Amino acid sequence: MKNILKTSIFAFMLIALGACTNDKDPVATSEGGPVLLTPESGSEFVLNPANEDDVIATLVWDHSEFGVPTSGSYTVEIAETGTNFTDLIVAGTTSNRFLSWTVSELNGLLAAPRFMPYAQTEIDVRIKSSLGTAENAIVQYSNVITIKVTPYTTENPRIAVPGNHQGWSPATAPTLASSGYGETDYEGYVWLDGEFKFLAPKPDGTFDWGTMDWGDDGSFSGILTEQNESNATATVGYYRVKADTDGLTYSAEPTVWGIIGAATPGGWDNSTPLTYNATTQTWSADMTLSAGEFKFRANNAWTIDLGGDPDGDGSMNYSGPNLSVATGGNYHVVLDLSNPRQYTYTVTLN
Repeated sequence: MKNILKTSIFAFMLIALGACTNDKDPVATSEGGPVLLTPESGSEFVLNPANEDDVIATLVWDHSEFGVPTSGSYTVEIAETGTNFTDLIVAGTTSNRFLSWTVSELNGLLAAPRFMPYAQTEIDVRIKSSLGTAENAIVQYSNVITIKVTPYTTENPRIAVPGNHQGWSPATAPTLASSGYGETDYEGYVWLDGEFKFLAPKPDGTFDWGTMDWGDDGSFSGILTEQNESNATATVGYYRVKADTDGLTYSAEPTVWGIIGAATPGGWDNSTPLTYNATTQTWSADMTLSAGEFKFRANNAWTIDLGGDPDGDGSMNYSGPNLSVATGGNYHVVLDLSNPRQYTYTVTLN
């Protein structure tokens, strides 16, 4: 009887031990990372702001095997090809096994100066899968694919105006800006002193010789040419400079700026002159202003005048609404036309 009892107890212990062993929780492992399936490596994408809301690419990957019945999170990582992700960009996170980029989203990831607009660049793409807390997460990486992308910029295109006025140095030349993306109607204000020409930017937006440049066709009648017949020329002064690199025309109109209006010493009949400061590239003066309205205009005439900013683009508008000062007093007035198509002013009480 004792032997039977001992045998029964021993058998019960073996069953219990086996049950404990079988009930052991599964352990997550770092083996079996996700597999990136699409797009195919070598795919090319040319981004266009006209389609910025369209989906340009959808990444799809197979799931990550952690060895446990649970879902992890996924992070899309991109980097310039050949950098081994040492300076990576997080390009999206999801709990799904797919992620889409619109044109504007992908373009936003490839910003200048790191990636040059209008120049094809190769980027590596991989998927990082994570399970657990940040401190103790199990991380797996997918295979790497390489895609070719041509990003864009929606900043107003610019051309430079190197010349005798600044030592013919493209890197420090003043610039003209177009009215918008894809436009070629460049404008800006430049202090000129003799010969000058127009110069296109490099892909990274900087300026140097070796890119497209335009000069006068030799007739000095406002016609541009890419054949470098002659440099354009101007006597010493401050000019409103325009150039159309598609229509191949240009103009340089001399300007001397002043302030006019009920708030100013000359009223609405005569401009009160401003003085140009070559160091700050601004027009300024100290004057007594009354409470009332005013505007800025060139050459004591209404051919070129600047007023308020009704469209809210941060620049004073030609023939814009009147500006105003609420309180009379002695003011320091500054007109800044140095940033093309971003014209500003300040009226500061002394």
